[in-house]
Amino acid sequence: MFYRKNIYAWEQVLRLIVGAMMIGIAVWALPGSWIGYGLMIAGAGLMVTGVFGYCPACAMVGRKPVSRP
Repeated sequence: MFYRKNIYAWEQVLRLIVGAMMIGIAVWALPGSWIGYGLMIAGAGLMVTGVFGYCPACAMVGRKPVSRP
């Protein structure tokens, strides 16, 4: 593994849920608009960080890796 997880399991689940909601809102409420496309990209980014458990932005601001018992 090339990275160490820096977000907790509950945060991973939350990122997956919020990312899916953002994509859903973009598809149903804002189809074809620039805001909708931006919301889809942001939601997909959240979902990717939720799947892998690593957030580059959190690492850049100094968040420490999560220790697993």
